[in-house]
Amino acid sequence: MPCETAYVANDHPYEATIKTAEDTGCDLIVMASHRRRGVQGMLIGSETLKVLTHSKIPVLVYR
Repeated sequence: MPCETAYVANDHPYEATIKTAEDTGCDLIVMASHRRRGVQGMLIGSETLKVLTHSKIPVLVYR
């Protein structure tokens, strides 16, 4: 499967992630989430959550 990487500096990483995915024509955003236990384990990282809630592109979160 072809894969590209990019580095973009931005004060808001979730915005940079979404914009880069849109600009390059991605059809899926794949992100990792911290694997924590207890109450923290139930929460998704804040940047991951922002991408999930703001992106029109599907997001796959790996825990």
